[in-house]
Amino acid sequence: MTATDPWETDWQLARAALEWQVEMGADDAICDAPLCRYDLPEKRETAQAAASAPAAGPVSTPVAVGPEPLADPVAIATQAAESAPDLDALQDALAAFDHCDLKLGARNLVFADGQRNARVMIIGEAPGREEDRQGRPFVGEAGQLLDRMFAAIDMGRENPDPAHALYITNILPWRPPQNRDPSAEERAMMRPFVQRHIELIDPEFVILMGRISAGTMLNTTEGITRLRGQWCDLVGRPCLPMLHPAYLLRNPAMKRHAWADLLSLQAKLRT
Repeated sequence: MTATDPWETDWQLARAALEWQVEMGADDAICDAPLCRYDLPEKRETAQAAASAPAAGPVSTPVAVGPEPLADPVAIATQAAESAPDLDALQDALAAFDHCDLKLGARNLVFADGQRNARVMIIGEAPGREEDRQGRPFVGEAGQLLDRMFAAIDMGRENPDPAHALYITNILPWRPPQNRDPSAEERAMMRPFVQRHIELIDPEFVILMGRISAGTMLNTTEGITRLRGQWCDLVGRPCLPMLHPAYLLRNPAMKRHAWADLLSLQAKLRT
């Protein structure tokens, strides 16, 4: 036996449901114009008459409007960086750049440290906890090792002599959460700022400290253990990738490679 729909066999149920809707206030059909249920009766009649009146003039066909194209963070970063005439303007441009979410969770913008007239510019990866707290690059345990490494060849960020001075910055000015690796998108949008940073400092030599720094600026996926010690060109300047001090803290046996790279840099500086 086939079950039947009760609405098809019992019209009393349908009438009761309709009466219930009327009692709840659903007593008007949907119109083309909105109606205020709290208006006085004469105002409601006027609104209903206006809604039912034929429209005057030709009916215009609505034009479909698609979503606005998303902004390109790399293009915006490139324009902002190229427009910076000096280091202070570049720092202001970074502070005003709102397309990198890392900025939202960072305490400070870590721009740079050292002497602006230094012959050697070091580019690290990203700030850590201490760097984010102090607003300076390489001030934690890895930064202390970096200072000792370059002091061994008579160089330092505090040295006022340009021949023995260092200038230090990072690929990212904001700390990634939990010190995670920066994403490809984050590195791409920061690269124009770093490139402009190099042009404004105009160092004789650039040191790319670590895998993230070397991979970003040299546009390569080659590992840092294969890149280190090999001089290359970056923005028209001699460039040397080196092992990051944090990596050396985890792998003390690799310090001999870092020492060889420091001697290579010292030889370049002498000649």
